[in-house]
Amino acid sequence: MLLSLTGVVMVLSASSVNDLQAYDDAWFHLRRQVVWFGIGLVVCLGVMRVDYRLLRNLSGVALGTAGVLLVVVLLPGVGISANGSARWLGVGPLTFQPSEVAKLAVLLFCADFLSRPGYHIDDFKKTVRPLLGLTGLFGFLLMMEPDLGTTIVIASMVASALFFAGLRLRVLAGLGGVGFLTAGVLSMSAGYRRQRLLGVWDPWSDPLNTGWQTIQAGVAVSNGGIFGLGLGASRAKWGFLPFAHTDFIYAIVAEELGLVGAMLVVFLYLVIGFTGLSTAIHAPDAFGQLLAAGVTVWILIQAFVNIGAVLGLLPITGVPLPFVSFGGSALVATMGAYGILLNVARQT
Repeated sequence: MLLSLTGVVMVLSASSVNDLQAYDDAWFHLRRQVVWFGIGLVVCLGVMRVDYRLLRNLSGVALGTAGVLLVVVLLPGVGISANGSARWLGVGPLTFQPSEVAKLAVLLFCADFLSRPGYHIDDFKKTVRPLLGLTGLFGFLLMMEPDLGTTIVIASMVASALFFAGLRLRVLAGLGGVGFLTAGVLSMSAGYRRQRLLGVWDPWSDPLNTGWQTIQAGVAVSNGGIFGLGLGASRAKWGFLPFAHTDFIYAIVAEELGLVGAMLVVFLYLVIGFTGLSTAIHAPDAFGQLLAAGVTVWILIQAFVNIGAVLGLLPITGVPLPFVSFGGSALVATMGAYGILLNVARQT
């Protein structure tokens, strides 16, 4: 709740200037964020009160639906493109990202698949190989959009499921090494991704193009100092930092609320991490354990990738900050997943 309400406030602060210029309405994105937050809250509370074991019956349908949506979004004239990526489906102002559905579907399928009776985690052919094939298939469809950030999040969830299911660390480390190498190859396979990756080491090599967001985010963070410039007093949002209310909202948090506010946000994610993993360890069954671990890793990895990109430590991948960044489908999907985690926690 603290992260979501912080997101509502910071979306207003980060988007108001651009909204006034583009829509003649400083409240444009705020109203949409409040509506999506309300929908997400209803979904979270609803999922929390339905026995999570019933979700096992939906894993196959969810996976099939997500796969179809990921294919449909790639069809010319059907998927909605923005900033060089075809990631959205919808009509008019109502849009959503199939990739968010894919995260939840993969999570449910992995938890169901690895907790079925008769499946042994050391049987690589029957257990590990199908999950790797699923990850590769969904990763391929996501990279066609392209969406490297979501691909990394889904791969991390599958890895966490294998870890909590008891896969030997040696095998998991080998798979992780292959995944890391694959991510590196994918990052270098396209010109803009390669420039973003190389720009992490030296954004000033191309300060007006690929390095612009990294430099401006760094300026915003450094301007915040210890206690910040004050709520609403950001300078970066006045046209200097693109996508200030979505991918780079953490920079606005650091600029307006300073190191204290920025560290508080990190602390809240750590609280989710510790309590989420504790819930997974004490879950009443294997299915609940894998669900809790998957949701926790989903939120933490996504926060890590987003904050790392804002601070110039990781390449920019377009992954939103969970609960905080503007975005309807991302917020609703994350709150729905968090409702599953709360559901498992209620029954530990």
